[in-house]
Amino acid sequence: MKLGLITYNHNHLKTEQLVRRYIEDIRIKEIKLFALPFVQRKARTVVFEHRPNQLLATHSKNLSQLEKVSFQLWDGKESLDKECDFFVIGGAGILDVSFARGKPIINAHPGIIPISRGLDSFKWAILNNDPIGNTLHLIDSEVDKGEVIYIKETPLFPDDSIQILARRHYEMELDMLSSALNFLGKKVELKAEEKPATKRMNSEDEKLMLDKFEKWKTQMNS
Repeated sequence: MKLGLITYNHNHLKTEQLVRRYIEDIRIKEIKLFALPFVQRKARTVVFEHRPNQLLATHSKNLSQLEKVSFQLWDGKESLDKECDFFVIGGAGILDVSFARGKPIINAHPGIIPISRGLDSFKWAILNNDPIGNTLHLIDSEVDKGEVIYIKETPLFPDDSIQILARRHYEMELDMLSSALNFLGKKVELKAEEKPATKRMNSEDEKLMLDKFEKWKTQMNS
């Protein structure tokens, strides 16, 4: 199997972490990194960082020094259908999925679809009294609405701080994506009511979320 990993032409932690995992999968004979132009987000005030700093990593190009890994620049438009058997989103904005010409494109959304879609799902789940988990899905033209192939809630323990839970949640996202081959061809029937996609959480809502964490944790553990 040949894996196409969509990433950025930049330092990117999630890409580095995924490549290290995929190298160990004997089913994957080749890992091709397709690097999109990187655009730095505008600085904004964040009260709680629920994901590690993605820039604290080696440049994606350096990963081509590892076994099975190659690197090439990509504009997000050029067809890649003959390059790989399936694709995984390591880092990207909204893509035109026609580049894969029907090949599976797998994404991990850090929320439970369909109740938790959009940005900052970890934080919004706490504020909205929803469970926290990750979803593997095939991407299509709608945000976080492609066919779901696997959902797993993040374990929550009574003594968890929000920092510990956020770290575990992120690690589970990596674990699920690195085992994506196990779920190709499967489909999860969604029974929960769909909620609107969320935007970045503002500072005031973040403070409310942090104040609510212990109460939310008690409710989820009851």
